[in-house]
Amino acid sequence: MNLFSLTGRTALVTGGTRGIGQSMAIALAEAGADIVLVQRDSSNPATKEQIEKLGRKATIYTADLSSQESVSALVDSVIKGGHDIDILLNCAGIQRRHPSHLFPQDDWDEVLQVNLTTVFTLCRDVGAYMLTRTPNSFGQRGSIINVASLVSFQGGLTVPAYAAAKGGVAQLTKALSNEWASKGINVNAIAPGYVATDMNAALIQDKERAASILGRIPAGRWGSPDDFKGPVVYLASQASAYVSGEVHTVDGGWMGR
Repeated sequence: MNLFSLTGRTALVTGGTRGIGQSMAIALAEAGADIVLVQRDSSNPATKEQIEKLGRKATIYTADLSSQESVSALVDSVIKGGHDIDILLNCAGIQRRHPSHLFPQDDWDEVLQVNLTTVFTLCRDVGAYMLTRTPNSFGQRGSIINVASLVSFQGGLTVPAYAAAKGGVAQLTKALSNEWASKGINVNAIAPGYVATDMNAALIQDKERAASILGRIPAGRWGSPDDFKGPVVYLASQASAYVSGEVHTVDGGWMGR
C-alpha cells in the first residue's frame, strides 16, 4: 500500500467545496496529504473541517477563478505562504446551457475562463514551481490532475462552451505531459461520466433525458462523488509513476457502449 501513500505531500485543489472535488480532496487527505483549498471565499469551511478531522492540515486561499488577474496571483501567494506543492488538482468548473445559436458571449467567455484558461494558468504556474523541486526516489517532482469530461470526446447538447473547454482540457493535459513527463511531472486528467451532482441538476430534473442517460450506462446507475476517490489517489501517487498524458474516464462504462 506504500505505492498509494501521499504522506508528506501537499495538494493544491480547486473546486473542493462540494461534489466530486470535495470527495477527491478528502481522498487525498485520507491517503496522507495536506490540502490547500482554493475557494471563492472562506464562508464554507466544511471541506477544511473534514480534512482536519483526519489529522491533516488544510488551508483556504481565496481566489476568483473567473478573473485572470486573481488566478495569476494565486500560486505565488501559496508558495510564499510556505506550501511545497507537489500535487495539483484542477476540479473547479461551471456550466451554462443555451441553444448554440442563442449562446451569450458573456457566458461563453466565463465558461472558457474558468474551465480552460484558469486550468492552463494554474498548470503553468504550479508546473514551473514543480520543475524547481528536487526529484524524489522515483525521479518524480509532482503530479498534475485535471478534470475533463465526457464532452472532451463528445459534443453534448446545448453546452458548446463547456464542450470546447473540456476538449481543450484533454488536449492541454496531453501537451503538458509531452513536455514534462521526462522531467518528473506526470500530467493526467479524469473524465467523469454522468454523476449525481448539482452541475447535472438540469439533466436529472429532465425525467425523459435522465432515463435515456441511465439506460446507456452499463453500470446501471449514475456516478457518485465517492467513485472518484480511488482514481484521484492513484493518479496522485507512485502507483501511477509511469502513467502520463492519459484522460482516464470514470463513467460506469459509458464510453465503451
